[in-house]
Order: sequence, then structure tokens, then C-alpha cells
Amino acid sequence: MATFRGLQSFKGSLAASALLAATAAVQAQAWEPTKPIEFVVPAGTGGGADQMARFVQGVVAKHNLSKQPIVVVNKSGGAGAEGFLDVKNDKGNPHKIVITLSNLFTTPLATGVPFNWRDLTPVQMLALDQFVLWVNAESPHKTAKEYLDAVKAAPPNTFKMAGTGSRQEDQIITVMVEKVAGKKITYVPFKGGGDVAVQLVGNHVSSTVNNPIEAESHWRAGKLRPLCVFDKQPMPYKTKLTATQSWADIPTCTSAGVPVEYVMLRGIFMPPGVTPQQTAYYLDLFKKVRATPDWKEFMEKGAFNQTALAGQEYFDWLGRNEQLHRELMKEAGFIAK
Repeated sequence: MATFRGLQSFKGSLAASALLAATAAVQAQAWEPTKPIEFVVPAGTGGGADQMARFVQGVVAKHNLSKQPIVVVNKSGGAGAEGFLDVKNDKGNPHKIVITLSNLFTTPLATGVPFNWRDLTPVQMLALDQFVLWVNAESPHKTAKEYLDAVKAAPPNTFKMAGTGSRQEDQIITVMVEKVAGKKITYVPFKGGGDVAVQLVGNHVSSTVNNPIEAESHWRAGKLRPLCVFDKQPMPYKTKLTATQSWADIPTCTSAGVPVEYVMLRGIFMPPGVTPQQTAYYLDLFKKVRATPDWKEFMEKGAFNQTALAGQEYFDWLGRNEQLHRELMKEAGFIAK
């Protein structure tokens, strides 16, 4: 009888434990938005971050992945500081997320604005974005080496490089190219990557270092020519976008004679003070987004480096890249004094 009662007690304990575990699991997944989700883009319209945010917005709506709609809001003032400070100051609001570029690191360094990525809640790295050296299709420069040799041979500031913002990613790369060439390039800032591409199509500048998705339609239309990609390896996408070329056919800049490498974050953060359950909701939401065929098509269209990180791996990556940008910005003389 004692054994039987002990067994009953043991089974009762197991049942209670199972119930507690199930309850905890339900509670862990219980939170979901109760009003529209504001998706902040700390950059202008038409650029890579804006396009990705609006793509996510569309996929979530198309596949009914959230009961609440996503509303994209561009807050580009102060090189993105407007958007970052808005999210930082909205402590505990789980109905707000922000997509970040590497201006997550460069903006506070360049402006002195009171913001650091640790002021936010890291959620996930969705991908890394590439930079491609572009020229107009009518440019005499057919290769990256021809372009670099022309910069070297020309008087200082003859070549004009259009880019998004000042003292941000595009200008950092421009400075790196200048150092290789040993010659100054006139950097012309614009509000977003869409405007930058249009300037090159119109032959108002000599070159750009736009992200693939910002210039892809103009390349397809025969208006722009890609010379090289600023990554360690060529892009893996082999579908032809023109009669003769795919993303995979574009050489790395280093192999093409321009030894410069740089990739950019496309990451998601929330305001400070949100709960693990609220963060878990967005991790699950983006997992669903990334599982759609739409995402696969978008990644190929934009030739993204599909590295995705969350948790401690993401946190560690952010720390390393903050330090990298501090060094790059210091070398370029871009840190606010």
C-alpha cells in the first residue's frame, strides 16, 4: 500500500510538474501585439533598410503572420539619430521595432548624439548587406582596376562618389578607396540609396557604392554597370539579371585590384525594457518571414549575405563591429570632437 501510495504521489508530482511546465510554456508564448506595430527606419525612403522594412511589412500582411498590421515610419533626421533616439526613449513599448544599418555604430560616433546600440534590445540579425562599386553603363571603366587607375591618374577630386549620408557607410568605403588610390574623391551625400542610384543613372556623379537592391533595377535596365563587390567572397546568386551577368559574376573588389572589404548590418532591435516574451514574439515572427518563398526571392534579388544571428551570438557580433567602426571612423577622421 505504501508503495502504491508512493507511486500515486510520484505520478501526482509528475503531473504537477508537467502542468507547471506547460503553463510556463504558454506564458512564455502568450504575449502578442494588441495594436499596430511601428517599424522605424532610421534612413530615407528607397534605400536598402527602407526596402527591407517595407518588404517585411508586405510579407507579414500577405501570409497573415501577425494579427496586427506593421506600419513603416521613416525617421532619417541626423543620420538616423532621430529614429534611434525615438526607439531608445520609448522604454518598454513592445509595439515598436527598428531596422538598423551600420549607422547604428557610425551615427553616435559622428554626431556625439547620446545613443549606443546597448540602449536598445537586440532581437535578430536578418542578413548582411553588400556594397557594390557601380558606374554608369556609358562609363569608359569596364573593370574595378580601370576605375582605380583612372582615379589615380586624375587630379584630386575629379571623380565624384555619390552616397547615402555623411560620415556613414558609403563615405567610409569612399575613404578606404581614396587611401588605396592615394587620391581624393569628391563625396556627394544624398538622403537615401534610391536618390544615389538616380544620380548615377543621370551621369551627375562618377560612381556609387550602392547596395545591390538599391541599383538592381537600373542594372537590369542597362543603365548601370557593377564593377566589384566589397566582400571576401563573390555573391552566390547565379540567376542572370542581364543577358550576360548574374550577381555571382561580379568579382570581389580585392580580386579585381581594389583591396577594400565592407559589409553592412540589417538587424532588428526593440526599445529597452521589453520582456523576454515580447522579444520572443518578434523572433518567432521573423522566423516565419524568413521561411517564406518570398524571403528567398528577396534575398536573391538583393544579393544579400544570408548570415542570421540572435541571442549571444548577435550580441557578440555587435560588440566586435562597434569596435571595428570606431577604428574605421577614427582613421577617416569622422569622430565628433
